[in-house]
Amino acid sequence: MLLQIASVTGAALILSAYVALQTGRTKAEDRIYNVANLLGALLLAWVAISDRRIGFILLEVIWAAVSIPPLIRASRTSPTLPA
Repeated sequence: MLLQIASVTGAALILSAYVALQTGRTKAEDRIYNVANLLGALLLAWVAISDRRIGFILLEVIWAAVSIPPLIRASRTSPTLPA
């Protein structure tokens, strides 16, 4: 049951990010887009690892890895808050 919830949640995160991108509500550089992709892919990777699905593991681990560099770039260019 827990794996099913994780699977549906992960898929919903990735699909909602994709729909937001395609409809112009977000950009590929936006933090929310990449966070949704990263979290969704990590959830789906966990499900794939639990089920020992090699192709699915490969897909989700790479999907998560591709989401990380934009988040790092965004954290480096984010304005700092005044103290």
